[in-house]
Parts: sequence; C-alpha cells; structure tokens
Amino acid sequence: MNVGKRLFQYALTAKVTFIAAIITLCIGVAAELAGPFIAKAMIDDHMLGIEQPFFETDSSTSENAVLYNGHSYKRGDRFAENENKGQEVRILQKGTTFYFIDQAVEVAEGKREVVDGQMTITNGSLVSTYPVTALTAEQLFSFYKPEIPGIMKLVGLYLILLVVTIFTEFGKTYWLQSSANRVIQKLRTDVYAHIQRLPVHFFDNLPAGKVVSRITNDTEAVKDLFVAVLSNFSSGVVYIAGVYVALFILDVRLGLVCLFVIPILIVWIILYRKFATKYNTIIRSRLSEINAIINESIQGMSIIRVFRRQKQTKDEFEALNQDYMKYQNKMLNLNAWTTHNLVNVLRSFSFAVLLAYFGYGSLNGANAVSLGVLYAFVDVLGRLFQPITGMVNQLAALDSSMVSAGRVFTLMDEPGEDVTDGSMPRYKGNVEFKDVSFAYKKDYVLKNISFEAKQGQTVALVGHTGSGKSSIINLLFRFYDPQKGSITIDGQEVTGIPKQWLRHHMGIVLQDPYLFTGTVSSNVSLGDERITREQIEKALCDVGAERILAHLPKGFDEPVVEKGSTLSAGQRQLISFARALAFDPAILILDEATANIDTETESLIQSALEVLKKGRTTFIIAHRLSTIRTADQILVLHRGEIVERGSHDELLELGGRYYQLYQLQQGNVLPEPVAGEPIIEGTIQPTIQTVSGV
Repeated sequence: MNVGKRLFQYALTAKVTFIAAIITLCIGVAAELAGPFIAKAMIDDHMLGIEQPFFETDSSTSENAVLYNGHSYKRGDRFAENENKGQEVRILQKGTTFYFIDQAVEVAEGKREVVDGQMTITNGSLVSTYPVTALTAEQLFSFYKPEIPGIMKLVGLYLILLVVTIFTEFGKTYWLQSSANRVIQKLRTDVYAHIQRLPVHFFDNLPAGKVVSRITNDTEAVKDLFVAVLSNFSSGVVYIAGVYVALFILDVRLGLVCLFVIPILIVWIILYRKFATKYNTIIRSRLSEINAIINESIQGMSIIRVFRRQKQTKDEFEALNQDYMKYQNKMLNLNAWTTHNLVNVLRSFSFAVLLAYFGYGSLNGANAVSLGVLYAFVDVLGRLFQPITGMVNQLAALDSSMVSAGRVFTLMDEPGEDVTDGSMPRYKGNVEFKDVSFAYKKDYVLKNISFEAKQGQTVALVGHTGSGKSSIINLLFRFYDPQKGSITIDGQEVTGIPKQWLRHHMGIVLQDPYLFTGTVSSNVSLGDERITREQIEKALCDVGAERILAHLPKGFDEPVVEKGSTLSAGQRQLISFARALAFDPAILILDEATANIDTETESLIQSALEVLKKGRTTFIIAHRLSTIRTADQILVLHRGEIVERGSHDELLELGGRYYQLYQLQQGNVLPEPVAGEPIIEGTIQPTIQTVSGV
C-alpha cells in the first residue's frame, strides 16, 4: 500500500473532526467569496443604477420617488405592477458630471461627448444626439438618495458575512489542527508499539540514533503534513473550487478563460515533487545519520576523550553535516525558483489574458461586460492566487512529510513478533535442550547442545569468549530460535508458547544492569502495579541493599538519572538483584551478575543469592569460577559444544578444561593458550533487564 493511502487511513481515525473542519471551511469560503458579489450588486444595481431609465410618477410621496424641477421620477425597475409609468427620462455620466436627459435614450452605451448642451453617443455606426442639462451636486444626491437603503443593507450583509468568516476560520483551524494532532499521536503510538514488537536481532544492525530519528524527527515531519500541509491544501482546493464556481456565476466566458490555471498548477506540483523527493530522501537519511553519530558520541564520550578521538569524531560529524547542508541548499534553490516567482508570473499572465480578451472584445462590443461584473471578476481572480500561494509554499513541507512518512512506514513494515494478550500460569522451570544447533548467520555458534535443568537447580555456563554461553540464554529467552533441535520448558516446546507468556516468568541480572530514569523503588518495580511498596522494600532488604543505599538522602525514593550514572556499579547491581527478586521469576539468569561487585559487597549478597535461587531454575554465566562452586551442574563450552559437564568437584577431578581454568584463576597453573579461539558469539542486549513479560 502506498504512503498516501496509509496516511489517508490514519486520517480516518479523526474523520468526524476532519469532516467538521471541511464543512466549516466550505461555509467560510462561501461567505468570503460572497464579498465580490456584494460589491458587484453595489456597483451595478446602485452606484451605476442611476443610469437606468427613470419614469415620471404621479405621487411625489411614493417610495423611491425623486423630485426634480417640480416633477417626480422613479427608476423603472421599482414600479409596482399596477402602477402607471409616465415619460421616460435618463441620467448619464460624462467624466465627473451627470446630465439629465428629458427623453428616452435608444442606446446609452458607447462613446459620449457633450458640446453646447448636446450629448452625442457613438456606438459603432449608430450616432445619437440628445439635449442635456447638467445636474448640481444637490440634484444628483436626490437621485442617489433612494439607493442609500439598498447600499446600507449590502454593507450590513457584508459585515455579517465577515463575522461568519472569522468564526469559520477559527473552527477550521482548530478542528484541522486538533484532528492532525490526534492522528499523529496515534501514528507515534503505533510506531513506538511496533518498536517494542521488533525482534532483538533487528537492532543489531540499526543504530539507536536512526531508530530515534524515525520516531521523533520523521513523525514530527508527518505532523507538519497534517497540521500545515493538509490545512493549506484542503483550504486551497475548496477555495479554488469556490473561486471557479464564482467565476462561472459571474460570467461563463470569464470562467472558461481562466481554466488554464488548473493544468499549469498540476504540472507544476508533479515536476516539483520529481526533484524535491530525491533531495528530501537524502536530507532525511543524512539527518538520521547525524542523530546516530550524536547518540554514539554521547554514549562513548569517555572513550572518545580517553583515546583523544575528538578531532576524528568531529571530522566525521562535519562531513555528514556538510552533505546535509549541500542538499538543504539544493532544496532552497528549488523552492526559490518554484514558489513566489512562479505564482507572480502565473498571476500576471492571467490578468494579461483577461485584459487582452475582454479589452479587445469591448472594442467591437462582442464580449462587453458591466463594470460591476468586471470588478467582481478581477477581485475573485485575485483571490484565486491566495490559496495557490499557500499551497505552493507548502510544497516543500509536503514532499518532506511524504518522504518521512515513507521512512516511518518502512519501519512499521518490518516483521514484528506476534503479541498475545493474557498470560500463562507460572511454570515450574524444568528446562531441556535437545540436540540444539544455532547460527546467527551462516556458521553455527552452537552445535548439538543437549542438557537438562530441573526445577530448583542451578546450572552454570563457563567457557572462553565466543564459546556459546550467551547464545544459549538468547535461545532460552526466544530472542532467536534454533535452526535444529528443540527447547522445552516443563515438557512443552518453547516455540509453541507465545514469547510474552514465556518471558513473563523469566528474569535476568546483567553484568552491567540498566536503570531507568525515576527512583530506586521504581527501578525495582518498573511501574508494575502488582508489586507493592512492601514487596519492593523487602526485596531490597533481602539483597542487603539497605546497607549499601542507606547513605542516600531519600533512601529508596532517591532519584535515579538515566542509566543510574550517579550510583556506583555495586549499587546498580543490588537494585538489579532486588528487581529480579520482586518479580519472582520461575527461571533466573545471572550473566556475570557479581563481576562488578567488590569482594565485601559480594559477601553480603551471597546469602541473598541462595534465597533468590531457591525454588527457581537458575542459569549462571560466570568467569569467576569461585561463584559457581555450589552449582548443581556446570557446563563447559568450547566452540559451541559442551565438552565437559558435572559439579565443581567432579570437573576438578576430571582435570580437563575446567580444571585448567580454575587453576589459572587460582594462580597455580598457566595453561597453554588454545589457538584460533573464535569470538563469534552474539551477546545479550544490554537493554534486556530483569522484568516479567519482557
């Protein structure tokens, strides 16, 4: 489905307010375009209406009657059906003077000349001469006086329509923008929700900064589409349609002459977007890359400074920024040539066509129109270019928004994991791997892995970097699924259990735990309403956190900034342990969980770890072999295979790889290095935390 259709579907979520805005817009356009018609009526029916035929009337007190030289006169169109008309007279203008003609005039239109009290009217081959009398200002006003009530009514009607226009403009703006805000809110929510559903491996190849750019910058550009572009284009389309209706009402010939503007505008937009889309695609891509490098620089600022990479990092940023500016300038040049310049040319050309067509027509009388019609037409035609200017000015935002929307929908089209509502009862935690083989790409990092971990047992995974320890945990969490073999929990295939249900009863403690902005207590509960304050405090006390965190001014309510950077590694780890305990998982994974804790702190939580592991299946990834002496089963991995298994004492008696590793850590034996140790294992993502229903 193309971008336009998908945006339209999102617009339908606020269709009621959009429809209300369009209706209000139509009313406002009609009220605004009524102005030229009122001006036409004022000119033709009242200001120039004085040149219409007057007839003598018997009653000087009659409504709309004018007293002149002892006789009463009234305009011919104001006589009642049964009212008698007397002698016809005319009032014609020449220059700034109005003249009274005491007789009927055959043809009033044409060239007028007044010489020695005689007015000569020339219309083609027809020449007529009439005796005339110049009217004084007072006499002229007496003929205009009956027109004043009609003029005042039209002025009052115009003011009423002006008030209607003000209110409809407010309603249109409010409803359009509120609808747009609602649509973009849903779009942003859907994008963020889809991010939560994307598989973990998706983020392995896409920098975090680029993802953030899609959710923030690109959706903000789409917001501009609904708020500014939609407002201008919908207003413009309705307004242009209203203008053409008005033009055809005024004069069909005039309307037909001005239809050439529409194809020019359509071709204009198509050509503009052909170039603008190419530039905007690069601009949005560069902006995404700039966000990515900024995010990476902030995350690794300490490394950049320690290794004095400021200049190289700055040069990389400057190169991206320079390329971004180059294409921004190309867009500026395109906009400079295709906005006001072309609008002004189109406007001037339209008026030139109008003047040429009707100026020539008025000479032979074939296309003559009244002055009121011509004024109204020029007024309406001038209004035609107001919405065109607004639409053209939004072309850049339109194209940028469409490109951004395409990027957002591309992200949303990435296949996500199915979300299944509800949950499953807490399983016991009997885990079994049967001949499991797994590869991230082509080469297998796990080969024929088979083992069983019963409820309440502790299984330790040891081995060199890249041996496959973390890959086993990734498979257990179903961040990935194996290519061969099967994994079961309580005898049920994990591939048959919804991922959310499976993870609901799992917890993990990482070597470098992640803390969220909030407080110590909120980082334990992660906002889960099922975990009470008492459970939070008990979990913190059980892992010995009350001693380590006692010096904090607000205790367990101490504010925590992003990643917990104001806390020590040991404090962060204790909070992570408390989090695992509070969620009470059936399966617990400890990934080098005590590696960043000093010896004194480690001794404080060893007893808490025994409580934490009680009744649940625990997997420990450990390099410090002293922490896994009590493990029920130790699996020694080498190049993706289990080469040894057993308890601590059994493996020492075996005298194999585990024995060598243990002696090395004790400082007794330095084993020969094994050549060609692969470092190919994927690692658990640092954002995966101890939380039910990950």
